[in-house]
Amino acid sequence: MKKQRIGIVGDGLAGLMTALALNDLPTLDVQIIAKKNKLKKDKRTTAISASNYEFFHRVLDKLDKKLFWPSKKINLFYESNEKKINFLNFNEDNNNLLYVFENDKIKDILNKEIKKKKIKIIRKSINQSGDLDGYDLKVLCLGRNSKIYQSVIKSRSIEKDYKEMALTGYVKHNIKDISTSQFFLKEGPLAILPFSKNNFSFVWSVKKGFVTENIASTIKSKICEILKVKNINITNIQTYPLTLNLKRTYYKNDVLILGEGLHTIHPVAGQGFNLVLRDIKKLKEVLKYYTGLGMSIKSSPALEDFSNQRKSENIITGVGIDLTHNFFKQNKLLDPLKDVILKNVSKNNTLKKISKFISNQGLSI
Repeated sequence: MKKQRIGIVGDGLAGLMTALALNDLPTLDVQIIAKKNKLKKDKRTTAISASNYEFFHRVLDKLDKKLFWPSKKINLFYESNEKKINFLNFNEDNNNLLYVFENDKIKDILNKEIKKKKIKIIRKSINQSGDLDGYDLKVLCLGRNSKIYQSVIKSRSIEKDYKEMALTGYVKHNIKDISTSQFFLKEGPLAILPFSKNNFSFVWSVKKGFVTENIASTIKSKICEILKVKNINITNIQTYPLTLNLKRTYYKNDVLILGEGLHTIHPVAGQGFNLVLRDIKKLKEVLKYYTGLGMSIKSSPALEDFSNQRKSENIITGVGIDLTHNFFKQNKLLDPLKDVILKNVSKNNTLKKISKFISNQGLSI
């Protein structure tokens, strides 16, 4: 049977991972369509679950373990009456809970793998889905705000503007023992993500008015305060607006949206790219099944199956994280009740096990 042509639009992390994953299927001929590369590096990090780390292992022929910093411990703190209460922690002696990587370094590795596997990259700008004629399936991995999505899917999304900004950056330090941590502060949640022995990244979600000219000094002061250190070096500070956007419709005809265009969620739980990777795994599984039966993608219910199997988890996760974010916002009337709830959470081993399972495997059964 003639191979079916797949056009992956976009060469970010989602697009590259999708191309490499689908390229494994002998029934498909995969190509990437993307505008000319920008020289700007993505100086951010991403945390992925242990199960998604194994997915990376399967997609890449040789995985450089040094690029994925493992974590066996995660601590969650809540600020109450100027005190930082450690209300929940996860500790594993033998298994890693998550891995953190630098986006630009992993993107370089993925591009090398694309070249090695001779996946064709066509450099051109795409302004509408009609520019992609000739493919049996077009997969749009164009980030969160591409105008092309509107021409494909006009149905309403679940949307929310948090009126917040994410502050991100790298920190060089000499702290002997530092673990992955989430601090729910009065200004907003701050995540600490170690990615090497003497380096960690941070993601601090704050109100838009909080961002000032002296933001570097403010960030340094806050991190030194919560980690009880005197000297750190901060670089690569970036900001981006925070929104919630959960698509209700995933595809139209032979065009599928994937990546942040499908679901943009609050970074408080670090689940954004984990959802993307689970989407890619499921898409590969569905296409393998139907093309393996000799069916064309256009005439099969492949995209409907993919949508039905992924939409519930993506929406539940996005809404659940939104509720979590709202719960931890400072509120003088509710804060005493929160203190009681969180003290009981720390004693509930069943809840810890469920939380750990969901963060690793997602909600799919």
